[in-house]
Amino acid sequence: MKRLQNRIAESGLLLPVMGLYAIAIWLSSGLLTEGLWPQLACYAASVYLLAELSNGNALLRIRSRIISSSFIALSCMNSMLFCSLTGCLTQLFFIVAFLLLFSTYQNNLAAGRVFYAFAFLGGASIMHVETLWLVPLIWLLMITQLLSFNWHTWLASVIGLLAPYWFLSLWFIYTQDFSPLAEHLSGLWSIGMPFDYRGITIAQLVTLVITLTLMLTGIIHFWLRSYEDKIRIRLLYGFFSYLGLFAMLIIIVLPQYYDLFIRLTFICVSPLVGHFVAHTNTRATNIAFIVITVLVFLITMLNLWMPSLSF
Repeated sequence: MKRLQNRIAESGLLLPVMGLYAIAIWLSSGLLTEGLWPQLACYAASVYLLAELSNGNALLRIRSRIISSSFIALSCMNSMLFCSLTGCLTQLFFIVAFLLLFSTYQNNLAAGRVFYAFAFLGGASIMHVETLWLVPLIWLLMITQLLSFNWHTWLASVIGLLAPYWFLSLWFIYTQDFSPLAEHLSGLWSIGMPFDYRGITIAQLVTLVITLTLMLTGIIHFWLRSYEDKIRIRLLYGFFSYLGLFAMLIIIVLPQYYDLFIRLTFICVSPLVGHFVAHTNTRATNIAFIVITVLVFLITMLNLWMPSLSF
């Protein structure tokens, strides 16, 4: 029996409708008045590549655009982030890196693709050096989830990470001033005060709570039903789960990095939410889907109209 959630997940109109919804939110967020066209281009590319990530790796057992649509809904829920071009580029670079890394599954000779994946991660770290905190975990996930780690791919990953800095160093050599690079890298250990929520707005806190709830719901659902998926799909969802939980942990402990790591969390949560919606069909999950949809919309409106409301 197909319920509302299943009909929506399998509908060919889902992504176009969500695209129109995203345009409406972007317009309301200042697309025209603030000139956010580069950010919108990055956002559109992220949605497209996430759809390719889903289709190319068969993350769902049905033909559906629910994963990229979930990403649209979650991202629009945090519309105050649209104004940051470096944030949008960082999010895009991570999706490209995931596309490349997932293509190396069980292929420890794919040093070239690993190099390019980590070059994008290195590019992201030039904009936000804190993304380098994720690199050791990604190496671990290459060992446990992607099964593509050996000394060849590790060396390729290190060279890839350093490649953007090598090109950047040419400018520092020309100016004979490396202090900007040293100051940038100091962000790796200048982390500030843990659990300092003074700069977090009510809208951000509500977004964080609903995102964490969706993540845990998706993870629990997937691992209870993981026997229905192939081993490869289980490992890829494990990649999303562990990386998403780690990014969420960073936000909880160091909320001053909310704007950066909530973007990565949206990437990881979207497949988990999509799997939950597409592959459940009980009355309870259908009600949960409706409640989640309404809550996400209400939080979107809260963030859109009262983004700076503090405690």
